[in-house]
Amino acid sequence: MAVFPSKRFTPSSSSSSTVAARYRTALSRHPFLLFGLPFISIMVAGSFFLTPATALRYEKHDRKVRSMSQSEALGLGKDRRQVDINEEYYRLAAKDLDDWEQKRVKRLPGEPDGVM
Repeated sequence: MAVFPSKRFTPSSSSSSTVAARYRTALSRHPFLLFGLPFISIMVAGSFFLTPATALRYEKHDRKVRSMSQSEALGLGKDRRQVDINEEYYRLAAKDLDDWEQKRVKRLPGEPDGVM
């Protein structure tokens, strides 16, 4: 049975000269400085850069949905029919509500119609 050596593996000198290898060794010594600080700074900078974009979005929405003045609101209903409660009551009473027939809605092909 083979015995594993107790010595750590040390990569060759050519691989330790690359930027990635140097960053990896420096990262093990200073993790917050090389990983945490850039991450937090990107989050904070992103929040500052996205704030104007969000403001533009809400300004566009406010331009689309604006409040009406009192004169504009009064001008909307000029051509509408005036509603009188007595007239509506007698117009509804004039209809014959007792003489009606129940009709089934035609179903789409393949749709269950509920008839047993």
